[in-house]
Amino acid sequence: MSKRNKIIYWIATIWLSLGMVSTGIVQILRLPEETQFVIDLGFPIYILPLLGVWKILGVLVILIPGYLLLKEWAYAGFFFTMTGALYAHIYSGSSLNEIFPAILLLVLTLLSWYFRPESRKIIPSNK
Repeated sequence: MSKRNKIIYWIATIWLSLGMVSTGIVQILRLPEETQFVIDLGFPIYILPLLGVWKILGVLVILIPGYLLLKEWAYAGFFFTMTGALYAHIYSGSSLNEIFPAILLLVLTLLSWYFRPESRKIIPSNK
């Protein structure tokens, strides 16, 4: 892995982790502004703690060595969560200011996944 790719991976992964942990904590705590935001998008508020816990667990899996299959699931979960958020924002007519965080976290998810080192990838065996 080139030094450039390693730098891209770690910058994307650190920013992705910070974004997912911070939004996860806000969702677990069910802060009033987040709760209203989710209601405005048409989701039930009981989904907040579940999403928050999943985000924090996903970050832990991505950051710790090993657990390659779980890493793939975490990236897939982040991808589905952010594309779902993006779709909900567009469908509900949210402003670009409200849509941008979902776009940013989606891009960071894709960058982190694409540039991850070989040691963090499942390498298919040729049988």
